[in-house]
Amino acid sequence: MKTLIKNVLVHDSINRTPYEADILIEDGKIALIEKMIECTEAEVVEAKGLSAYAGFIDAHSHIGLAGYGIGYEGTDYNEMNDILTPHLRGIDGFKPMQPTLEAAAKAGVTTVCTGPGSANVLGGTFVAVKTVGKRADDMIVKDPIAMKCAFGENPKRCYRSSADSSRMTTAAKLREMLFKAREYDRKIQAAGDDASKLPGFDMKLEALLPVIRGEMPLKAHAHATEDIFTAIRIAKEFHVKLTLEHVTEGHLIADELAAEGYPCAVGPSLTDASKWELRNMTFETPGILAKKGVKVSIITDADVIPQQYLPLCAGLAVKSGMDPFDALQAITINPALHAGIADRVGSLECGKDADIVLTDGCPFEVSTNVKYVFVNGKLV
Repeated sequence: MKTLIKNVLVHDSINRTPYEADILIEDGKIALIEKMIECTEAEVVEAKGLSAYAGFIDAHSHIGLAGYGIGYEGTDYNEMNDILTPHLRGIDGFKPMQPTLEAAAKAGVTTVCTGPGSANVLGGTFVAVKTVGKRADDMIVKDPIAMKCAFGENPKRCYRSSADSSRMTTAAKLREMLFKAREYDRKIQAAGDDASKLPGFDMKLEALLPVIRGEMPLKAHAHATEDIFTAIRIAKEFHVKLTLEHVTEGHLIADELAAEGYPCAVGPSLTDASKWELRNMTFETPGILAKKGVKVSIITDADVIPQQYLPLCAGLAVKSGMDPFDALQAITINPALHAGIADRVGSLECGKDADIVLTDGCPFEVSTNVKYVFVNGKLV
């Protein structure tokens, strides 16, 4: 199946200046981006006057795991019976038929990184999925992408009467699990081919092996400056990879974050400051960080902000001073890099998945309409 998008203004998320070209889609991939492409067997979409963008990506969402409506049923993003659950997998709670996913796709959000919430010190693994499909296994871009951990007020609030009432305890519990996982891995390596010397199987520690071995990052929920720095401190102690999530007070420590070099997923900012650690929340944060050279992704934390409003959040960041091209990258290529899926999505380049959004204006503006959305080359 071939589709040819003709005479469209291409915003590829790589080049700052857009350009007019044709886009040839073949077998679900972007085959060619050039002017005046001729392909007689392709279905033609005339897009004169429209703009083409890579499908928008959210680096931090709970869509498909959060419930629909109010109540316990359908809500699967926090296991509230255990503060340490690294062995849980977001894909196992993902509900692909939720109406929220259809709304996201219609708005041009074609890939989401979704997984456990922030109640637990260790919550389990996130997965990157497309927003169109009936079966989770067929929607996966990459699984897993990261191991969720959480600092700050949420673990304290959720377990204050049983397991955790201070930031010190949160950090200690994470350290303990990483120490155990490192020792577990050491015993596995020492055993070599001798199965009799292997340590007793521990599913939680098995789940942490990719983190300890540097194959998968910790995805650290941290709003406040002190929590951001604790996440970095622990990552350095154990020589593990790290992404910083929420980073609400990141603008207060922008120079330090730029020097550290960790990718930052910023948001949700279109909400009330419902907790003390959100008191300095502002849409200025992503722009301030981006100007310092930080790789910034803008996030909704859906369903905190409905997933379809990801481009609106980027627009509000622009209104608060963010460079428009930086804002575009913050919902396309940067979240793809953040999640380790930039080989497939995040920009309009030959060989990548044909996730393409055609609009009649800038997607950051509320008056703009999404006219066409392609996912894996199919018009959805």
